[in-house]
Amino acid sequence: MRSLLVIDNPRENVLSIEQTLEEYGYSVLFASNDEMAKSHLPKADAVILHLALGEVKVWGSRLLQRKRVPMLWWCSADTAASSAAFCEDDLPIDGVLTPSMSEQEMHWALHFGSKTCFERQQWLNERKQLEARLEERKWIDMAKGILCKIKQVSEAEAYDLLRKQAMNERKRIVDVATSIVKVYQLLQEQK
Repeated sequence: MRSLLVIDNPRENVLSIEQTLEEYGYSVLFASNDEMAKSHLPKADAVILHLALGEVKVWGSRLLQRKRVPMLWWCSADTAASSAAFCEDDLPIDGVLTPSMSEQEMHWALHFGSKTCFERQQWLNERKQLEARLEERKWIDMAKGILCKIKQVSEAEAYDLLRKQAMNERKRIVDVATSIVKVYQLLQEQK
């Protein structure tokens, strides 16, 4: 991680952050508005937010829509004083940096922030997959219920019917189940 995007308002506050990060060997990009952030974000390996935590939430969600990067909060005396009310909020922050950190401390904080960011992304992907499986299971269960009712068979036999139909049509079971449920609902509406 070499290129860092620092987001701050106004630019005068960020000079000491830039100097510190550049001394530690990082390339620093700066943004104080959405347009600047949008243009610099593709080049950034991480984002450092030197803002009150209330603004961090807004900026974080905006930036994450564009690119998944580690986001760290620069906790200075100014930002800490204006952030007390937001300590318990769900913030898109992967780590915290402070002006008093040494080069090694900064390096490790960025490293662990990056690790946290990518672990969170992995959890989000797993969650999406699990939600998709649950949705598929719901369609299959509804179709089994319909087949049990119409054909007077057990759930196991209804599942076998679904599976055989899916194999015959070379489709996924969930696709066959969805078709059955939708046709059944359509026929029920016409009664």
